[in-house]
Amino acid sequence: MAVRACGLIIFRRRLIPKVDNNAIEFLLLQASDGIHHWTPPKGHVEPGENDLETALRETQEEAGIEAGQLTIIEGFRRELNYVAREKPKTVIYWLAEVKDYDVEIRLSHEHQAYRWLGLDEACQLAQFEEMKAALQEGHQFLRSTEP
Repeated sequence: MAVRACGLIIFRRRLIPKVDNNAIEFLLLQASDGIHHWTPPKGHVEPGENDLETALRETQEEAGIEAGQLTIIEGFRRELNYVAREKPKTVIYWLAEVKDYDVEIRLSHEHQAYRWLGLDEACQLAQFEEMKAALQEGHQFLRSTEP
């Protein structure tokens, strides 16, 4: 049975959009262990939690951002399936926008650094193809729903 985890692809929009794709910036956290990979906040589903509750709890634990500081974007949900530590893993991601551009990020011991990045830089750091694709799809979704 696959390990199940859930998380949020967190983003913010620059107040003065640039002509390029960097008006939208994604939050990536660098793991403290292993290969120090960069991902959005995510974690394992605990008994009694639904997937979105897990994503919100993990975001608060790993980045210090509470549910009330976020707007979940309707209509976007991505499921990633891959092998981690020799076990199949499924991760569900939603898109969430921070309400305050300058929100304070408070990392847990699980992460050693964070960065707000435009799409291209975020994809370079993300390393895993499935994660890159999720970031690209999220970016495309946001661009297609802009007023």
